Amino acid sequence: MIKTLFQLFLAFAKIGFTSFGGTSMIPLIMEEMLSHNWMTADDVANIVAIAEMTPGSLGVNCATFAGTQTAGVLGGTAAVIGVLTPTLTLTLVAALFFQKFRESKVMLYIMRAVKPICVGMIFAVLITLSGSTYFAEGISWAGLGIGLLCFWLLRKKKMAIPKVIGIAAVLGLVCFGVL
Repeated sequence: MIKTLFQLFLAFAKIGFTSFGGTSMIPLIMEEMLSHNWMTADDVANIVAIAEMTPGSLGVNCATFAGTQTAGVLGGTAAVIGVLTPTLTLTLVAALFFQKFRESKVMLYIMRAVKPICVGMIFAVLITLSGSTYFAEGISWAGLGIGLLCFWLLRKKKMAIPKVIGIAAVLGLVCFGVL
């Protein structure tokens, strides 16, 4: 059992270090599951389908389901820790460097440049998604209204994000004829 847990950890750490997340992980997951005879190709396809439907990252979801399928809860835990190891390692290294160079003038200039770039990227995504969400087939007044209401609830009423998401979901289901 310990050997399997260690193998799951190593397999998913390798996947985490050699892929870029998302669907690029699927062939690597397939290869690891098949090479260790932990699952069949159909099992992996089912796990990927479930992982895609489940909230969260594909890598973490696949690791959870594949590890649990292979070795129970401990297997799921080992696989998740494995797939998160690269992210945790890089974040820790970045935090150490940031702490060391925190007072540096160069770091100050870098952060002054990075912040507006990040804001610009967020606005670019917002504009791109707005085009397909609110204006796909003419202006979706209901969608625009829901977006403005959510903005107002968040900024002016200081409502919690999960509540606003729930309100938006219900309004979307009602306005777009799902309910």
